Amino acid sequence: MEALIPVINKLQDVFNTVGADIMQLPQIVVVGTQSSGKSSVLESLVGKDVLPRGTGVVTRRPLIFQLVHIDSEDRRKTNEENEFKRNGRLYRGIDGEEWGKFLHTKNKIYSNFEEIRHEIEAETERVSGINKGISDEPIHLKVFSPNVVNLTLVDLPGITKVPVGDQPKDIEIQIRELIVKYISNPNSIILAVTAANTDMATSEALKVAREVDPDGRRTLAVITKLDLMDAGTDAMDILTGRVIPVKLGIIGVVNRSQLDINQKKSVADAIRDEYAFLQKKYPSLANRSGTKYLARTLNRLLMHHIRDCLPELKTRINVLAAQYQSLLNSYGEPVEDQSATLLQLITKFAAEYCHTIEGTAKYIETAELCGGARICYIFHETFGRTLESVDPLGGLTTIDVLTAIRNATGPRPALFVPEVSFELLVKRQVKRLEEPSLRCVELVHEEMQRIIQHCSNYSTQELLRFPKLHDAIVEVVTSLLRKRLPVTNDMVHNLVAIELAYINTKHPDFADACGLMNHNIEEQRRLRMRDLPSAVPRDKAAAGGAQGASSGDQTDSGGTGNWRGMLKRGEDSASGDRTMPQNALPATPQKGHAINFLDVPVPVSRKLSAREQRDCEVIERLIKSYFLIVRKNIQDSVPKAVMHFLVNHVKDCLQSELVGQLYKSVLLDDLLTESEDMAQRRNEAADMLKALQKASQVIAEIRETHLW
Repeated sequence: MEALIPVINKLQDVFNTVGADIMQLPQIVVVGTQSSGKSSVLESLVGKDVLPRGTGVVTRRPLIFQLVHIDSEDRRKTNEENEFKRNGRLYRGIDGEEWGKFLHTKNKIYSNFEEIRHEIEAETERVSGINKGISDEPIHLKVFSPNVVNLTLVDLPGITKVPVGDQPKDIEIQIRELIVKYISNPNSIILAVTAANTDMATSEALKVAREVDPDGRRTLAVITKLDLMDAGTDAMDILTGRVIPVKLGIIGVVNRSQLDINQKKSVADAIRDEYAFLQKKYPSLANRSGTKYLARTLNRLLMHHIRDCLPELKTRINVLAAQYQSLLNSYGEPVEDQSATLLQLITKFAAEYCHTIEGTAKYIETAELCGGARICYIFHETFGRTLESVDPLGGLTTIDVLTAIRNATGPRPALFVPEVSFELLVKRQVKRLEEPSLRCVELVHEEMQRIIQHCSNYSTQELLRFPKLHDAIVEVVTSLLRKRLPVTNDMVHNLVAIELAYINTKHPDFADACGLMNHNIEEQRRLRMRDLPSAVPRDKAAAGGAQGASSGDQTDSGGTGNWRGMLKRGEDSASGDRTMPQNALPATPQKGHAINFLDVPVPVSRKLSAREQRDCEVIERLIKSYFLIVRKNIQDSVPKAVMHFLVNHVKDCLQSELVGQLYKSVLLDDLLTESEDMAQRRNEAADMLKALQKASQVIAEIRETHLW
């Protein structure tokens, strides 16, 4: 099972080559406050002075350590791989038993750990600047040594509370977010470092660890500076978990002091002194404390953790591989046959456009109505409701109707309501249906414009490779729609004009309405005759009614089809004329004085006579009846016209229009020019897919060797 850690290191190398941090690989994340001894613990595990030193925030970028244990055979192979000749001399590739390599310096080998420390400082300043700011971009360092165990460690900036120097005011929040980002990885082990000479109940490292690992299943506590506790006190209760229990355990270590570091005390000497201190102060815990025990424990925990995480890693790798394969397919292969590629893209776009209208597109929109479904909604919901909301008598007052009737009679009083007044008024009302009809055309045109963008975004992602071709297709389709818009508007305008051209009072529905109204008026006449006072001879009233009916029959011997037949002879017009208006005319001028009729006040409003009231009511009923017939015709014919002249015409002519405008040899090179970043994205996706395939092979090797 020891071989599992090198496997994870190999996976880390695979993903490092593509600069991706998409895999949550098992690793040990070191968390602690400033000056808690984090760096000393890491250097003890590495066995070398490798980390920058100083005051304040020294670690300002995540540092990912990969400790690789090597034997003499591994060292010989690596040395042979790095040997080179210069001027006839053979130079050894590696000078020493231990060396390091950075990801950002490629294959450069550092056998001097002082250079490694300087490189860490330089790389930190290159990205984070010379002030005390931090960055979440990690530094990758791999250390090869026969004196280390296989581990993957992440060193993070120490938790701080107060910004110092040029640090940003939110430095505490930045560091905390960076720490949470790494320890939130469910495959990580949290190494919470706390100094022994502080109150463990106030440990910031344990506090932040519990936020992401409340059960403590992946948290290990390390107590540093055991030798710096106050005289007469010890850390026995802390180390045995009687203060704060930690599931994975609590391990005490002794670090080098600043004086030891200044005096160049080696890590090996410090480990020997640590062992002696533990034997003297904590003999019962000496075999379960110290740097060597910590290294073995971390190695064991990491191996078991890796074994538990591998099934999930395998699943995640397979899912990501499928996603990147799909992404790579969407980017397409480099163009070889330009003519075939152009024709294929044009044909596919035209087909997807038509399928979106028909509702058979591959990518169905779920957030909102789109394509043919939205056109249907415009026809039957938007347009239909708008027409139904148009009042048949909207904008007409009783005075308007009366004025039209009187204007149509000329200088002589009329016995019947003139038909011209009905036609004049009903045409005025029918004309109001034209505006919502044209608005319906406009809405459908806008939706067909939106379908272009829908096809570009969801259906034909290949077009994103060629922005000039995409723009050209959009322009051709937009131009086609623009050309069909006035044709469709003219047809809709003509539909309304047709209704206005001939008012068909013989329309079956209108004749039925007139007959029903005639029956109602006749019924009202009988009721009025029944209620006449006894002083009025009924034979005279009946004779008057019969005379009116006879006149109506003489006017139209064909029955109730003529709307005039519904009118009853009115009351004696003379009696109506005797009704004085509210504003009486001025007195007769004296003889010899001229009269200016323009100065005579015109009555603004007055009470209508019974006949006038009846005539207006009849006209209004007729207008409403005929308007409903026309509205029904318009509601049916406008969608049909829009479908024929706009929607279906564009569907039928789209591909031929695109081919005719774009399929030209002189345009091939220009239209099939890829976007600047498309080639780069294709290469990145290909590299990532290759890395995922390698990772899958690595895991397959684990299964074959029964390590899993």
